[in-house]
Amino acid sequence: MTTQDSSKAPTAATGQAGGSERARYAVVGLGSRSRMFTTALLTEYHESGQLVALCDPNQTRMGYYNKKFADSYGIAPIPTYAPDEFVRMLDEERVDTVIVTSVDRTHDHYIVTAMENGRDVISEKPLTTDADKCQRILDTQHRTGQKLTVSFNYRYAPRNSAVKDLIQSGAIGDVQSVHFEWLLDTRHGADYFRRWHRDKRNSGGLMIHKASHHFDLVNWWLGTVPETVFGFGDLRFYGRDNAERRGEVVRSYRSHGSPDGEKNPWAISLADDPTLRALYLDAEHEDGYLRDRNVFADGISIEDDMSVLVRYATGATMTYHLTAYSPWEGYRVMFNGTKGRLELNVEERSYVSGTAQDPNKPGAGAAKKAPPIDRAQLMIRPLWDVPRPVEVEEGAGGHGGGDRRLLNDLFGEVKEADPLGRAATHVDGAYAMLVGAAANRSFASGLPVRIRDLVDFPGRR
Repeated sequence: MTTQDSSKAPTAATGQAGGSERARYAVVGLGSRSRMFTTALLTEYHESGQLVALCDPNQTRMGYYNKKFADSYGIAPIPTYAPDEFVRMLDEERVDTVIVTSVDRTHDHYIVTAMENGRDVISEKPLTTDADKCQRILDTQHRTGQKLTVSFNYRYAPRNSAVKDLIQSGAIGDVQSVHFEWLLDTRHGADYFRRWHRDKRNSGGLMIHKASHHFDLVNWWLGTVPETVFGFGDLRFYGRDNAERRGEVVRSYRSHGSPDGEKNPWAISLADDPTLRALYLDAEHEDGYLRDRNVFADGISIEDDMSVLVRYATGATMTYHLTAYSPWEGYRVMFNGTKGRLELNVEERSYVSGTAQDPNKPGAGAAKKAPPIDRAQLMIRPLWDVPRPVEVEEGAGGHGGGDRRLLNDLFGEVKEADPLGRAATHVDGAYAMLVGAAANRSFASGLPVRIRDLVDFPGRR
């Protein structure tokens, strides 16, 4: 793979305000999620931080971003590196912090290598995909003392912050139980079964890749940690066997080039979306990655219907269910406390990851049928009193307004006071993914799994 010679290339700072005192960031993994971080560093936060390097196994993809950055922001090309040049990149570009947005199974490699080389890390969730990799990260952080932040943007959404504030204030007393349902619709939910996420070796399954968001919220809302997990999970809707059981014929292994593509509501068109074409279709020749696998084709090893029971250190319990084939997208969560009950109902915008410009931009197939909805209702029901609604701020931007607030926490020079403690550490990231890891083990064994049997937290022995 061709790599730009960083000793000859203009730096990312060219044409931008500020100087060498700005923090220097490298991004590893140039999939669609990286755009939130790169865009922030090249626009709103360019005076406090520099994007100085890109690292990805696909040079075509990195070239696309450099062209995009040049066209949009007028900057010189940012030096690019292949994965086996990661350590050289850290030294040559004098990187202060590595932002990890790579395929989930590779998070531990980049996090550990960066910390061992004296760099701080910001990692996209999940922290990693299994308990052994989690232990490696925890041990390395403890040994090196480097800062490791996990970007749990849902904590920052105003509606979720309102829940934390009410519980923390004692509005419903001590929480005894939580009932949590998360629904992914057949636009967004199906997309996990087209991409690399469909292979559990890559993502840890939806219990880790997706639900770590949700498990982290509960850990944070309750101010406690999980102790024991039990669950059932299976592939009940997607996949060839389920399709054929319903009498449906599976004709192709991917959408592109399929003769029934336009008539198939489950298909997406990479060729019709300029961003998907550039990031994936035009880049296939390098790594063979297919972004548009048929959601009913063979090769799916993750679950689409999952039920989990969790017990926490406080004695509280949670019942949780994740469905990945719902007609609508959103979540419902209820808290029963010693002084009352709190209920949050959220209907979210649905999207196909990586589509151009707006994540809610209509695309092909099923994407055309999803309305742009994002609304929340929060209700408190005190004991011996009338129920009352709680006004919730409508957050603009991704994840209910959480993305914007998270980015300010990561890159802003002026930090907002945060009595809710929304910034997530490596310990928070570990506990969130360990609930999913324990659930995966429980799915396989049919037995409850204790978190303390999965990892040993250094310094807490």
